[in-house]
Amino acid sequence: MSKVKYYYDPDTLSYRKIDPKRSSKYLRIFFFLLGSALFGLLGLTILLNANFVITPNEYLLQREVKQYELQYEIMNKKMERMESVMSDIAERDNTIYRLYFEANPIPDDQRRAGFGGVNRYAGLEGFNNTELIKSTAQRLDTLQKQLVIQSKSLDEIAKLAVEKEELLQSIPAIQPVSNENLRRMASGFGWRSDPFTKVRKFHYGMDFSAPRGTPIYATGNGVVTRADSRSTGFGKHIRIDHGFGYLTLYAHLSRYNVTKGQKVKRGDLIGFVGSTGRSQAPHLHYEIWKDGNKLNPINFYSGNLTSEEYALLVKLSQRENQALD
Repeated sequence: MSKVKYYYDPDTLSYRKIDPKRSSKYLRIFFFLLGSALFGLLGLTILLNANFVITPNEYLLQREVKQYELQYEIMNKKMERMESVMSDIAERDNTIYRLYFEANPIPDDQRRAGFGGVNRYAGLEGFNNTELIKSTAQRLDTLQKQLVIQSKSLDEIAKLAVEKEELLQSIPAIQPVSNENLRRMASGFGWRSDPFTKVRKFHYGMDFSAPRGTPIYATGNGVVTRADSRSTGFGKHIRIDHGFGYLTLYAHLSRYNVTKGQKVKRGDLIGFVGSTGRSQAPHLHYEIWKDGNKLNPINFYSGNLTSEEYALLVKLSQRENQALD
C-alpha cells in the first residue's frame, strides 16, 4: 500500500493531502526501472571480468586448456625419448654402417637443421601458450626431417650392402685351375722370355701348366662376353665381365663349357686346358683386367689357397723364366 503524503497550507492553516499526478508516477517508475537495469548491467560486467568469479563455460575452458598443456607435456617427453633414439641411430649410422661401406658420414648440422625461409609458425602466434605450441611444432618438424634423412641413409646403406655383396662375389678371388691338377706355375706376370722369338717382353698374365682337358673354373661371378678363337694368339679363349670394372681372360683352351651371354658364378666349370693359338704346350694363360688395365693375378688368389700355398705361388711367379705363349 503506497504512502499518503501531505503538505501544509498556510492559507487554511491545515494539512492537505497531496494527490500525485499520474504522469509523474509513471515517470518515477520508468527512472527506477532504468536505474535498476543500468546498475544490474554494471554489476554483471564487473562480475564477468573479475578474476574471482568464474562462469561454468570459463571453468570448462580452463580445464580444457590444462588438459592440452598436459598433453603437450607428455608429447614433449615422448619426443625427448625419440630424439635420444634418433641420436643413437645417427651415431651408429655414421661410425659403423657408413664407415664400413665407405660412405661419407652425414654432418650433424645437416641432420639437425631446421626449416628456413618463411615463418612456418605464424599461425600459432597470439595465444597464451604460443611458445609451448611453437617449440613443440618445431621439434616435431625437426624430428620428422631427421627421420627422412635417416631413412634415406639406410636406403643408401642397404644399396651399398647389396653392391658390396655383389662386389665380393664378383671380384676374381680363386685360382682358375685346382692345385691338384697343376704340373707347375709356368710363368708369372712381368718381363719374360718369349718361347718363340726368345726376346724379353712383358707377360700380362699367369701361365698354369696342366694336362690337356684339365677343368678351368670361373674366378668370380659374371657374364661370359666372349667364347671364341677370334683373338690373335689366344686360340680358344673365354672372357668374363664381372662388373665393377673387372674382366678375366682364359686362353689356349681345348674346348668350352659356356657360351657367350651366359651367367656364371665363382667356381663354375667354364672350359678345359688346351694348347690352341700361340702356345708351346698345354697350359692356361690367365689375365685380370680392371678398368681396362691389366693387373697381376697373383694379388687375387685369397679365396682358395692356404698361406703356405700362396707364398709358394708368389715365389714361383717372380721367377723370370720363359713363358708358354
